[in-house]
Amino acid sequence: MTASTAVLGAALGALALGLALAPSAASAQDSGERFTVAAAPIADEKAVFATIESVNMIPARARLDGTVTDLRVDEGDVVTAGQVIAVIVAGQLDPQIASAAARIAAVEAELAQARLDLQRTEVLAARDAAPRAQLDEARTRVAVLESQLSAAGQERGVLMERSREGDVQAPADGRVLRVPVVEGTVVRPGETIADIALDTRVLRLRLPERHARTIAVGDPIRLGGAALGGALSAQGEIVQVYPEIQNGRVVADARAEGLGDYFVGERVRVYLAVDEREAILVPRSFIRTRFGVDYALLAGAAGAAREVVVQMGPVRPAADIPDAVEILSGLGPGDVLIAP
Repeated sequence: MTASTAVLGAALGALALGLALAPSAASAQDSGERFTVAAAPIADEKAVFATIESVNMIPARARLDGTVTDLRVDEGDVVTAGQVIAVIVAGQLDPQIASAAARIAAVEAELAQARLDLQRTEVLAARDAAPRAQLDEARTRVAVLESQLSAAGQERGVLMERSREGDVQAPADGRVLRVPVVEGTVVRPGETIADIALDTRVLRLRLPERHARTIAVGDPIRLGGAALGGALSAQGEIVQVYPEIQNGRVVADARAEGLGDYFVGERVRVYLAVDEREAILVPRSFIRTRFGVDYALLAGAAGAAREVVVQMGPVRPAADIPDAVEILSGLGPGDVLIAP
């Protein structure tokens, strides 16, 4: 193939592509449906990243000195209020409980013998074979031993109750975020065994402080499409604006349905209205796309329709235009569009 042939072939290919892309009056058919372009006020949204946070995080703490012998949860586990998540054994309690049990057994044996002695003494006293003082002494000994048995039982109950304090319970329903101990760890009273995030979660936004005066409780937010792959709702609202600016940013919390299916700390793109501006919104059905280029069919002054190239922006559904898209360039207020 000669050089001139190659150049001619390239020129013919470019001409064919230009004819395919060029709008033609013949292809611009008038369907009869019209839309008059007008500027409308819309919310000027700012895109920020929000993190999913737990409203409250409660630590499950140890109540006595001892060693963690049974750790029953790990990071990410879901727990319910009152569930035993770890067992702590205090080394000094077991010997004390055993000693109390031995004292109870000894007092029970003495009490059994004292009751037998009292029965014999009562029989002898009924026959006037034993003095009255001996009978009173036997009765007193039985009463003393019964009191000692009751005291020993209460002491053992106190020790058993203290041993049950080694059962570390979840203080509320939630998900375990951190477990800073392992089995065999020696802990003291008040040390954290696990941090539990409550099931109630929010989206925490951190905005530049210049927006502190423009956001308020009840303002709607829109969540980015990437976050909607799960069960997260597309809409939400601001539920709290914190009165303190931290590191040049104002902090606000928002609620949305489906946050429980996401990790605490996960980031979600959020769009928040911080101002208002004029924009051109048209139905998406009035825009035709060919070879990656967007066209609108514009009614001419003499009744002839012509195609113009437009640049589309984001989808912005409105009450009167459910499939509205923003037009960034190519159209102006007063233009009359014809449905393709």
